[in-house]
Amino acid sequence: QVQLVESGGGLVQAGGSLRLSCVASRFIFNTMNWYRQAPGKQRELVATITIGSSTYYADSVKGRFTISRDVAENTMYLQMKNLTPEDTAVYYCNLRRGASDYWGQGTQVTVSS
Repeated sequence: QVQLVESGGGLVQAGGSLRLSCVASRFIFNTMNWYRQAPGKQRELVATITIGSSTYYADSVKGRFTISRDVAENTMYLQMKNLTPEDTAVYYCNLRRGASDYWGQGTQVTVSS
């Protein structure tokens, strides 16, 4: 079993920055993802970091968000810059290990215009 705990969300003005953190109880060195879900919308993949530390970003965040991982701290990060109201959502940390998916409880990000 893996526990994931996100933090770092909050209210920020458009153009501002936030850094989200996801602490994993174990198995940090697997493919990990940040997803987000806005009200009335489906959950969408925002960014991925693979076992080999390759990264992937959704087109909507490319150039503004950076995913990273600190194995020693068992923590994954999402640095978000130039935030827009369209980035408002609950952000979820996900760890994929084999056939198993683990999720955090989510952290709310609200961007005001």
